[in-house]
Amino acid sequence: MKVYDMKKLRNLLLIGASGAGKTSLAEQIFFLTHTITRMGKIDEGNTVMDFDAEEESKKMSLGLSIGFVNHKDHRINILDAPGYPDYIGDAIAALPAVENAVVVANATGGFEVGLELGLEIVEAKKISRIILVNRMDNEHADYDKTLEAIHENFGINPVRIHIPIGKEGSFTGVVDIISKKAYVSSGEAEVPTSLADVVEDARLHLMEAVAETDEDLLNEFLENMELPEEKLISGLRKAIANGEIVPAFVCSAATGVGVLPFLDACVSYLPSPQDKNEITVLDSDQERILKASPDGELLGYTFKLYADPNMGDFTYLKVISGTLKSGTEFYIPEKDAKDKAGNMYLLVGKNRHDIQELKAGEIGALVKLKNSKVMNTMVALNSKLVLPPLEMPTATYWQMIRAANQSDEDKIGSALQRLIAEDSTIRVELNQETHENVISGMGEQQLALVLKKLKNRYKVDALMKEPRIPYKETIMGSAESQYKHKKQSGGRGQYGEVYFRIKPLERGEGFKFINAIVGGVIPSNYVPAIEKGLNEIMEKGIIAGYQVVDLSVEVYYGSYHEVDSSEMAFKIASSMALKEGFKKAKPILLEPIHELVIAVPSEYMGDVMGDISTRRGRIMGMEQRGKKQYLTAQMPVAEMFMYFPALKSFTQGRGRFTQKFSHYEKVPDEIAQKVVASYQDQDA
Repeated sequence: MKVYDMKKLRNLLLIGASGAGKTSLAEQIFFLTHTITRMGKIDEGNTVMDFDAEEESKKMSLGLSIGFVNHKDHRINILDAPGYPDYIGDAIAALPAVENAVVVANATGGFEVGLELGLEIVEAKKISRIILVNRMDNEHADYDKTLEAIHENFGINPVRIHIPIGKEGSFTGVVDIISKKAYVSSGEAEVPTSLADVVEDARLHLMEAVAETDEDLLNEFLENMELPEEKLISGLRKAIANGEIVPAFVCSAATGVGVLPFLDACVSYLPSPQDKNEITVLDSDQERILKASPDGELLGYTFKLYADPNMGDFTYLKVISGTLKSGTEFYIPEKDAKDKAGNMYLLVGKNRHDIQELKAGEIGALVKLKNSKVMNTMVALNSKLVLPPLEMPTATYWQMIRAANQSDEDKIGSALQRLIAEDSTIRVELNQETHENVISGMGEQQLALVLKKLKNRYKVDALMKEPRIPYKETIMGSAESQYKHKKQSGGRGQYGEVYFRIKPLERGEGFKFINAIVGGVIPSNYVPAIEKGLNEIMEKGIIAGYQVVDLSVEVYYGSYHEVDSSEMAFKIASSMALKEGFKKAKPILLEPIHELVIAVPSEYMGDVMGDISTRRGRIMGMEQRGKKQYLTAQMPVAEMFMYFPALKSFTQGRGRFTQKFSHYEKVPDEIAQKVVASYQDQDA
């Protein structure tokens, strides 16, 4: 396998809306570069990048795939990310592995949800953004309108590098405005005379855009109203690398028109790992810049796990700096653990090419690593380096999950952990209040896929349903109570008596136990049993089966029997006394309230705000950012579990939110009565 210098590498992440043609584009690239000999099709389930059984069945990408081509003495690594919003985690995790994000736009789709999401996730990242308008052969395709929609809705102004020759059924080629050459299916051609003025206008616009990024170039341009091609290209390369220019290209993945010219442009204009070799790292918790090179310090990044049913777990990685050889031990700072590089591959979909090492800038895969997970750093054993942590979006959809059959209870835990390792936006946690395993993620389709993979890969049938709300119980008033536990059943009896004063505490203070016994009316060795009895009943709940919080219990009097008293007797007396006193002290339920930041296009604000109020939510503030309104709101968790599907419906899929726990507050009486009644019916 040929080894390429860092400057001869290009790493591309294909992102954008589902259906924009990213996987078909990758397939055409593989075919035109003779990496494969036969073109696969999405509808036939035989493309290189969609090789998982679920992808073949659904005819859409559900996870990130990688491949590479050799083109004009360069290696171009292609990462194909799924476009459906539920699977956005794969694209985010892959961003540190590439220098270039190619946002694939549908020439007939307008400003689609997935296109907007793709632009959003790369907006603040230090990678180059490229717009590639695909499906130019389709009916109603329009290159300029697509770029205008991006500008109007997102604020960036893509600069055209390629101009289409024709459109829809007559889309036959592209013109590179820098070289002023046309490229059609048969090869290089003359620029059509009908496009001469369009090309000149676009070239002038490009020169202006490039000149504005560099003072020397600007002076030269103002003096001559022209930039020499060499300076135009070098200025463009620098501006793209710095994110100052977003170049635009056009193609049809179905027919192949414009695809090879786009690859040529990647080689000519897009940055290599060498161009972006200054990497921000943490060194002993101090931020510094690492200059990446094949001979430098080892620094790698793992961005995807895939569980192959035959080979085991593949770990996709990029070596950012240094060289990783098969057999090398390395350190994973996030796990404080070691791992060892075993078999090493370059992948094209599921097809493997054995290699012995990966050098700086290269992307490949290792198999059967023990400790490395997604978004982990790999460094030399004695190194203090670690990459800054990557922030993933918070969950927007939750379900309780359990095995359908008791026989699968032992298997479901390990199977879920393996599936979660493949997608960093999925979490499974045991809710300590409800004792349910709650799985969370970005949407219904993502979690439905988990159920399918559990069944198909691991032969585990599982069920999902809406989780129980982790309510808590507390009191609004004070009360006194007394309970005497007395039992005689032959032989030694049971005896214990306690008197309590029960009072509410401020929200969040928890539980306070006060021992006010004087005169030895209850021996001190029984006091711990009294407190233990309180803790046990508070954990179980009293009126609705939820944890009791925010109250104090003072034991101030009682009695005992020298023979019949025991720790068990005082535990029972304690729990019964609290039960009786709690019910007299104006008991209430508390519910968790989360703070949401909801991003919606301005035209949907009325519907969204109305819906928030119907969900017992409160709008705390709003802020305009670009074309979107950002609402800050508080909403009960009970109303959040199905909020994301509703928000998508209100906003044509363009609304999104992040959330975090805020506080607990009182449940409205009518809802609390239903919860308590339901518990009592179950307990009856």
